[in-house]
Amino acid sequence: MIAKIEAIPYCIDYAKPLRFASGFVDKADHVLVRVTTNNGLVGIADAPPRPYTYGETQESILAVINKIMAPQLIGTPVEQNARVHEVLKRTVGNNVAKAAIDIALWDIKAKTANTTLTAMLGGYTDRLQVAHMVGFADTRDVLEEVQDLTDRYGISAYKIKVGRRPIHDDIEVCRAIRREFGDEVVLYIDGNRGWNARESQYVLKALEDINLRFVEELNPASEGFGRRQIVQHTNIPFVVDESAPTPTAVWRALQDGDGSAVSIKTARTGITDSLRIWGLCSSGGVDIVLGNQIDTQVGSMATIAFGAAFYETSLLPAEVSNFLDMQDDLQAEPIEIVDGYAKISQRPGYGASIDPDKLEYYRLDK
Repeated sequence: MIAKIEAIPYCIDYAKPLRFASGFVDKADHVLVRVTTNNGLVGIADAPPRPYTYGETQESILAVINKIMAPQLIGTPVEQNARVHEVLKRTVGNNVAKAAIDIALWDIKAKTANTTLTAMLGGYTDRLQVAHMVGFADTRDVLEEVQDLTDRYGISAYKIKVGRRPIHDDIEVCRAIRREFGDEVVLYIDGNRGWNARESQYVLKALEDINLRFVEELNPASEGFGRRQIVQHTNIPFVVDESAPTPTAVWRALQDGDGSAVSIKTARTGITDSLRIWGLCSSGGVDIVLGNQIDTQVGSMATIAFGAAFYETSLLPAEVSNFLDMQDDLQAEPIEIVDGYAKISQRPGYGASIDPDKLEYYRLDK
């Protein structure tokens, strides 16, 4: 049973800030969550606050775990995932805090069975193709970044952050990447709700000849009529992400025509709710993109483990490489990206292992 839940704040700077329409990230001011059982097993998860998207901060995650969730869960049998989920549901919002506890408990379940999380869930494959997110920058800098990542890691799929004004800056970046790297590169764009519906339709028309694989959250879903007009009049899958952060919201978005594909982020929906979204999408023939909440290696390993478990989640490149922009990481056994693919860890659990010296150095509660 659950004996202890720890929420440890830490901060690691980014070597290169990531800028996008709804904000920017220049440091990983995250919370490391550790759940310990009465027999000494430890489950690990990383909680990345994104206040400009979900309203959570490092301070709010610490408070809700320490003051509300941990007291309610201490003493609960680890194998009772459904009971834990019902307890967590009582607290509205706080998606990232809930997801971290859920991931840590699944880590323990796989360790108890002495198997990988991927094998426990489905075991479809042992690797995922990597997609890298590229933030706002001048066209020359973007091309240099893509060239470097292609040369060093063999990455050949890129999500380009768009949503700036003037909109032609983003149009030029996308066109330049296609010109420079050809049709072999998988290219898609994410607006983070930066444009309105009219601007979004203009950009799709301007880029219709460069073979975009997806578009994501170009305009706010609150522009209901405009969003549905975009989805209905493009043959490019439109990914719902932050506008559909829960299984219920995903179902409503698909039913209402707010999107035609779905981003699953384990940092937002944990393993339990990610399974529910996978089931919904796989049974309905809806494309799944594994998204990135600008995760550390610990967070990315959870995504890789989940995505490799199923056919539907392994079909498309997964956003699991933006830890490359960080100056350091808590993960003791780094993720290796070779020829554009990241493999699952063969350690029991999903592979998270914390370097104690780095944690001591970067933690903020000393």
